[in-house]
Amino acid sequence: MSKHATRVTAALLGAALLAAGCGANPEEAEGVLDSQQPKGTTAAQAKDQALHDRLPGKVKQAGKLVSVNNGSFPPYEIAGPDGRSLTGAAADMSEALGQVLGVKIEHVTVDGLPSSLTGIASGRYDFAIGPVGDFRDRQKSNDFVDWVKEFVVFAVPKGNPNKIGSLTDTCGLKISVMAGGSAESVIKGQSRTCAEEGKPKINVQSYKDQPTSVLAVSSGRADAFFSSQAPLTYFVDQAGGELELAGKGQSNGFDDLYQGAVVAKDSPLRDVLKDGIQKLMDNGAYDKIMDKWGTSDNKLDQAGVNLAKS
Repeated sequence: MSKHATRVTAALLGAALLAAGCGANPEEAEGVLDSQQPKGTTAAQAKDQALHDRLPGKVKQAGKLVSVNNGSFPPYEIAGPDGRSLTGAAADMSEALGQVLGVKIEHVTVDGLPSSLTGIASGRYDFAIGPVGDFRDRQKSNDFVDWVKEFVVFAVPKGNPNKIGSLTDTCGLKISVMAGGSAESVIKGQSRTCAEEGKPKINVQSYKDQPTSVLAVSSGRADAFFSSQAPLTYFVDQAGGELELAGKGQSNGFDDLYQGAVVAKDSPLRDVLKDGIQKLMDNGAYDKIMDKWGTSDNKLDQAGVNLAKS
């Protein structure tokens, strides 16, 4: 590995350790202690008694909601070194939302998005604050309370040596993605299109988390990482000018892309979460959180349910 690649890998490894909790996340880390909850992220929110009264009875009785996360989706979800605590924009949102609803929100980290969605659909977890990509096929088993609009782009080495301007420029390249995510499905579809057009297929490299995927680029194992713009911006910033974004402003195989909190299908919690998030939007807390974490371009004016049309 060249000295150049070594420097990039070292910088990103630090970000990866921060994002992944100093290593692979445990299969499940239950019950965050009060002392581990992020504090002072926004001005304290007043409890909305009407919203609290609408919570399911078991939630009011327990006095808490359990939110599941993957622990590796910065700047939204950043797992702490103990594998239990959570920081990031999603942690700040859940702290404020819990105050509005008058309950504690505990975070559980599991290994991968499929485990999160399965656990929510089965009732093992109450919800995921996310943001998780909202797609019609996922709406069959879950409902989405969307609070983010996202874009999908590429993280590439500085100078964009392969001249990636959009998804159509990836034939024959090595592209890393998160396993089980929407970007993986799109890039595999593009690989089939490449073959149909008589061009080399894409070498799709699927990894379980964001940090490992981006490290594949910095080490030269992949030519680009295809993922959401907000976390890629975070990793590019951590790379000290050695990586850049490519394919910005292009659809890259996606229609309007919404992300949000996830609950089980037809859960009574769905509309309470939507109205709670909307209250944070209306009172300015949402804006402060999104601005703090560099996600201003991803804001929505209104929270919505199942906004995805494809």
